[in-house]
Amino acid sequence: METAQLQQQLFKHIKSALPPHISLPDALGELLNLSSDSVYRRIRGEKPLTLGELQTICHHYKLSVDQLLSLNSDSFVFSAPDFDGEKVPFVEVLKGMLKQLQYFNSFGKKEMLYLCKDMPIWQFYLYPELGAFKSFVWAKTIHNDLALAGKGFSLNEHAFEDCNTVGRQMLETYNQIPSVELWNEESINSTISQIKYFKDSGGFASRADLLAVVESFERTLAHLKQQSEKGVKFIPGAPDTQYKAPIYVYVNEIVIGTNTIMVELDSVKLAFLTYNVFNYMHTRNQEFNERVFKGFHTLRSRSALISGTGEKERNRFYNSLLMRVQLLKD
Repeated sequence: METAQLQQQLFKHIKSALPPHISLPDALGELLNLSSDSVYRRIRGEKPLTLGELQTICHHYKLSVDQLLSLNSDSFVFSAPDFDGEKVPFVEVLKGMLKQLQYFNSFGKKEMLYLCKDMPIWQFYLYPELGAFKSFVWAKTIHNDLALAGKGFSLNEHAFEDCNTVGRQMLETYNQIPSVELWNEESINSTISQIKYFKDSGGFASRADLLAVVESFERTLAHLKQQSEKGVKFIPGAPDTQYKAPIYVYVNEIVIGTNTIMVELDSVKLAFLTYNVFNYMHTRNQEFNERVFKGFHTLRSRSALISGTGEKERNRFYNSLLMRVQLLKD
């Protein structure tokens, strides 16, 4: 392929990754400190990019030379937004996730596919008690917040109002994105284990705190059941006029894999893989993403749809989850 064609292909790829409201020439002009005329000459392939400009573009947009030249390789470039960053308060981690969801939502055509080994993180913020508890657990045990060392969970002391606020914003943004989700009974295991551990080890300041968290968990599952029944996303208590995007919930009783998010934005596919519980990395590599999407749809074809239809399977699934959560009160 000629240099001019490769250059045009590069800019076509970058344009597909930009939200619709962002101009490619404006973005490149600011990035490369070039005039509009100079940018347009490069976009049209009339002026070759310098190696320095190519390096700047690849670094900024997380592109690889293999990807640009369409070389066959079993190596793929992933971006991990918070991998090299300094440690920040846990609420800032949530703000990063919110920003990513808002980016998804900025596209006219969008769809999210979610392989739910665990409940999606924003669902924990449907009700403040469960949101506070999960924020406490993540901040203390995964984020290693030294201010929480040696402390038990108390709603009065650890309300995590900032995290609940951002979590609610995440939920409201997610509700505007059509999605297909694969669940099974393992999807709530980690939260049940966390509550049980804190209960058995005396990690709750009082039984009232335990009951408040468990009852919040029950309300969350009840809402998710109602949402699956309607087949559309909404906030608890919202009128029908505020219902948002459609949701298709499937249950796979055999295998669920790891937490994986796939999105398609104006025909561009992205895959997000999680690590360290709530951190993630993502890639735009077309070959890799085609494989991941294909794997998701294979699992989907072997799963039972419980949203909008499948009342018997839906009731059986959510009632089983609720019974397991209710046992935490004993």
